Amino acid sequence: MDRFAISSGLMTSTLSQHISELRSQIGKTSTEATTGRYEDLTLHLSGRIGKAMLSQKALTDLTSEKEVLDLRSARLSLVQSSLTTVQESSTGIAASMLSAVVGSHETEIATASRDAKAALSTTMSALNARYGERFLFAGDATSSIPFAGSDQLLADIEAIAQMATDANDFEIQLDDYFSSPTGGWQQNIYQGNTTTSDPDGVNADHEAIRSQIRNLAILSLSGPDGSIANLDGYSGLIESTSLKLSASETAITNLRADLGVFEQRIADDLESLAAEETILTASFNNLTARDQYEAASELQSLETTLEASYMITARLSQLSLLNYLG
Repeated sequence: MDRFAISSGLMTSTLSQHISELRSQIGKTSTEATTGRYEDLTLHLSGRIGKAMLSQKALTDLTSEKEVLDLRSARLSLVQSSLTTVQESSTGIAASMLSAVVGSHETEIATASRDAKAALSTTMSALNARYGERFLFAGDATSSIPFAGSDQLLADIEAIAQMATDANDFEIQLDDYFSSPTGGWQQNIYQGNTTTSDPDGVNADHEAIRSQIRNLAILSLSGPDGSIANLDGYSGLIESTSLKLSASETAITNLRADLGVFEQRIADDLESLAAEETILTASFNNLTARDQYEAASELQSLETTLEASYMITARLSQLSLLNYLG
């Protein structure tokens, strides 16, 4: 066998192995130039790999914690928005009704009654707020919509008014309706759970919210043509209900303030986590970061070498063929 052929074959085999190694190195360096991080951390860090892995786990845990806090923050923000709607929907109704009742102005009473009915509908709709598949005011029954609407509630209260002997009896029956576990409120109206395990959560059976709905419902049915207007003590009932509506609005303000405390705590925690993330990221980068400009330069050099290797291989193949033909 021709010595040149043997030598050429060995060189071609060696170059093929070299080309394979170059392609592997190019793939790794290309990734490093893109990510800015060493691909083989074990090789790069050697005995410091344990420290890098701990830093990476800390960053992963921190990211998970931030995601939980962001979720809590988003839910609280929607709860606050819903309670704002509840508050704003009833603004001015108590004052209007008081003024109308004191002056015995039936037209104004009817107008305030219609406003209260609209506010009641808006309130119950706002309390059906949902984040993803989770109803925020349903307590632990997060998959249940809290309210189907206001029609059944108004029908129940109208029926109580028709059966009541006077305004005092009407209020006693309403107390049972809204407070008893067997009352109409829990049996027919509120479809959520009265228990809320989430410390940030608030359900629509909260005293402030329940009081707001109760007072709006009474005023909704307090027009001159309603059954409530026929009760002895009607004027006193409407006056006291209007004052209670103002008080429930204040209670909702206090509830929102309590939720605001949770929001601030979450914001503080997120700020603290952001500071921790900055420190941990810097530490992790010091261990694992690859200079992208340096990697890009190395990549260019490797590609040039690979191209030259291909050319040499091609020339050797041509020489081998010529030698064989000669």
